[in-house]
Amino acid sequence: MNEHFNDIFVTTGCPSQQQLLDYVQGRLTPEEQHEVEMHLADCELCSEALEGLAAIKDKQKIPGWLSEMKWELLKKLRKRSHTRRKPEIYLYLTLIIVCIIFLLLALFWGYHFAIQHR
Repeated sequence: MNEHFNDIFVTTGCPSQQQLLDYVQGRLTPEEQHEVEMHLADCELCSEALEGLAAIKDKQKIPGWLSEMKWELLKKLRKRSHTRRKPEIYLYLTLIIVCIIFLLLALFWGYHFAIQHR
């Protein structure tokens, strides 16, 4: 997978997605829970993410929803990156076609002048 589409929690000091889910579901040890709470005091992004996770009533479905949202986001990012490349492709294609036309015209004129000078 492209390195631009990695999970945002991998390169930060933030708790992992699984740790946040375990925190919401009450599966962390008291020490782990304390670590997450200390982080939440300083990190607005994680605090808001946790607030959103806590608002969901059926917490068992959260991992599936997160996975689905992640794949949808990846699809949109890939689509966006592919649409940016299209103008470049059309530019190169146009340049190639123009070069071929000039080459054909040069060959035609060269052939035409060679026949007239015989």
